[in-house]
Amino acid sequence: MNTDQQNPGALGRHDRRHAGGALPFILGSVILGTIGIFVHEAGTDPLTATWFRCAFGLLGLTLWIGWRRQLGRLRPSRASWRGVLAAGGLMVLGWGLFFAAIERTSAGVATVLFHMQPLWVLLLGAWYLKESVAPQRIASVGIAMLGLVLATGVLERLSPFGAGQPSQAGYWLGVGFCLFGALCTAWVTIIARQLRDMPTGILAWWQCAIGTLALLAWPTLNGWPEWGASWVWLSSLGLIHTGLAYALLYAGMARLSSDRIAVYQFLYPAVAILIDWLAYGQRLGTLQLIGVAIMVVAIWFTERAPKP
Repeated sequence: MNTDQQNPGALGRHDRRHAGGALPFILGSVILGTIGIFVHEAGTDPLTATWFRCAFGLLGLTLWIGWRRQLGRLRPSRASWRGVLAAGGLMVLGWGLFFAAIERTSAGVATVLFHMQPLWVLLLGAWYLKESVAPQRIASVGIAMLGLVLATGVLERLSPFGAGQPSQAGYWLGVGFCLFGALCTAWVTIIARQLRDMPTGILAWWQCAIGTLALLAWPTLNGWPEWGASWVWLSSLGLIHTGLAYALLYAGMARLSSDRIAVYQFLYPAVAILIDWLAYGQRLGTLQLIGVAIMVVAIWFTERAPKP
């Protein structure tokens, strides 16, 4: 029996808990959606930008955790070590697959396709965490997935839409990298939900630390960016899009169910598509605009879903 239905006070606390988690998660997703501007203005290769994101994100999170007097909590408990290391490794693997996909498709297509992860989050939450999922939210994720496919423009490469375009095996390999990378990052989301007792930002700190060590060889061997504006953009990429955004995302994850997270994660690619359009004049086709609109409708639709 659902005790929340018999206890209006408990139901009210349930709603406030979800509302308190939605705001930071949505804000973090919107911040991440602007990442393309910083990467574009930095003018460096993707792996170097990723290292700066990790390194300066690590710096920002260290300062923030120190300000909260939680540096002593950086050492995970014996029970959480495996989860922390697994999340860090999976995130780095996901980034690597993402950059490999960029080389075979394009930055825009890879960014949007990589966010097939909400579907993985929903499935993993139901299978691994045994969470109940409202049928209306299943429908909303399905609708958002349709919007995502349209927003990528991938239909233009399929017959009869792309009948005039040659087949590109590398492109579809990149799509595969995105799908598997999305699965890796979805597991990170699931792990984060299992580590709710860990203070906000600690898991993100470890992900940045692992990424900093794993990718340090790349800029060291291939050369560092010239000192100046590029360093300003790159440092902001770490401090804002990693330090601040990750703290907000994990704060939201601790209060949201997996099915809500699954839908809210569509905000990141939706904002990224709109930013590219507004900032760089990369106009979307009719099908892509319809796709963005569908994703927005799906996010609104899930808010009206009954609590499972």
